[in-house]
Amino acid sequence: MTKIVNHWIGGKTVEGASGTHGPVTDPATGEVTTKVAFASVDEVDAAVAAAKEAFATWGQSSLAQRTSILFRFRALLDAHRDEIAELITAEHGKVHSDALGEVARGLEIVDLACGISVQLKGELSTQVASRVDVSSIRQPLGVVAGITPFNFPAMVPMWMFPLAIACGNTFVLKPSEKDPSASVKLAELLAEAGLPDGVFNVVHGDKVAVDRLLEHPDVKAVSFVGSTPIARYIHTTASANGKRVQALGGAKNHMLVLPDADLDAAADAAVSAAYGSAGERCMAISAVVAVGAIGDELVEKIRERAEKIKIGPGSDPASEMGPLITKVHRDKVATYVEGAAAEGAEVVLDGSAYTYEGAGFENGHWIGISLLDKVPTSAKAYQDEIFGPVLCVLRTETYEEALDIVNASPFGNGTAIFTRDGGAARRFQLEVEAGMVGVNVPIPVPVGYHSFGGWKDSLFGDHHIYGNDGTHFYTRGKVVTTRWPDPADAPAGVDLGFPRNH
Repeated sequence: MTKIVNHWIGGKTVEGASGTHGPVTDPATGEVTTKVAFASVDEVDAAVAAAKEAFATWGQSSLAQRTSILFRFRALLDAHRDEIAELITAEHGKVHSDALGEVARGLEIVDLACGISVQLKGELSTQVASRVDVSSIRQPLGVVAGITPFNFPAMVPMWMFPLAIACGNTFVLKPSEKDPSASVKLAELLAEAGLPDGVFNVVHGDKVAVDRLLEHPDVKAVSFVGSTPIARYIHTTASANGKRVQALGGAKNHMLVLPDADLDAAADAAVSAAYGSAGERCMAISAVVAVGAIGDELVEKIRERAEKIKIGPGSDPASEMGPLITKVHRDKVATYVEGAAAEGAEVVLDGSAYTYEGAGFENGHWIGISLLDKVPTSAKAYQDEIFGPVLCVLRTETYEEALDIVNASPFGNGTAIFTRDGGAARRFQLEVEAGMVGVNVPIPVPVGYHSFGGWKDSLFGDHHIYGNDGTHFYTRGKVVTTRWPDPADAPAGVDLGFPRNH
């Protein structure tokens, strides 16, 4: 029988009542292995209602109660990390080691949430005027929602809900319908850790579910990670409905390689960052800018390494790169390589026709490694976020030309520079227009206690995700001014003038 993934509402599994289901495919075989229930408007409303009811008590719970539950959740998450990674591999296709890495990075945010007491400390100023004190406190918003992508079905939700519930909010998650099982497993572990019913809910679905969350009057904030067009839509729609929004969009991450760089280290980094997880990462390096005369040597080093990558099922320990998420996406990625030469690029490696030879895997969503050199900035392979294992190499004569290319991009998620020159590196980190910068680090994803977020069309909204920005996003400030008069004070009397501190 085909596995069915249902909603999680009010602390229990709820079968889909709409009668609509979506297929979940094993990317390595192309077979539909699971059906996921698609929520109706009524089912989304039920999840929000459960979260609203739970907020009445959870929002008033002590920090000690919240963090003790999160500590138990963290222990369970650690104990079940292999199981969660297997669910990710089965539905996303990434190799098991990569899936384990995803869980580990999600754990970092749970760690941060376990210490939320420090982040929620208020401020107090005494005697700002005669017998007047002023304090600032932060309080939860209420019901908040997360809409998350297929490429990190465990990590990205954990960028959101641990901090949100640690701050006293309740949460409704709408994960990707392409790989939904990990999110339900997280819900089960939260329940096992003792999280009260309704504090964390999961509804699956498509645009119907998303739009209802964006317009529901009881949802106070929305977090989103996905493509730029959808991020723009999420931000516009949710904001128009009076919600706080953080919407992280797409990317075209550049890696500048200066003439003095260690080219072996740069080539290793470029291959790892471009082809890891088959390029289905918003922080993948998709454009290398070779500065000066190093281009030919660098491209050759990248080619040598890329050709050795072992492509196969994510469940095979020997595999280094798995298939793409869907056949439609696989075919779209292939078109960028097939049309590259006509747009002026040199095709060094063409993986568009790759097939994996193995019984039972003939219909998998396979694609090989592609490397394009001397790519003009007008080429579609450069301009678009491909989200696949295609690396473009651009050539420039100077650092200034390279920087201009990066800063002209509409995306500003992450970028990196490889050099031995500290002055050049310092200049780059100040001049480049991107939210996250790596110096000899190809994928500069910040640790949990810093914040993740881009610039330009890579972020819509004022807040980055997790870190201090995450805590501020999921809370709102309140300032309390207090006077406790001394019994000996004479009555102040009526004074219609604007109050002054003295």
